[in-house]
Amino acid sequence: TPNGKLDRKALPSPADDAYARRAYEAPRGAVETALAGIWQELLGVERVGRHDHFFELGGHSLMAVQLME
Repeated sequence: TPNGKLDRKALPSPADDAYARRAYEAPRGAVETALAGIWQELLGVERVGRHDHFFELGGHSLMAVQLME
């Protein structure tokens, strides 16, 4: 843009293979299962695997604070 900012709308959409993918692995044990359930509810996602990352699933700092409450 004329003011030096990045015009994100002008960027092309990333290709499907641009995203890192991990094989889903279900939570193990009571603690992982409980945490996955909390993340699913908070993030509004269908499933959370044991190698998923909170921020990659759409979480942000304000949601992280909600986890603490």
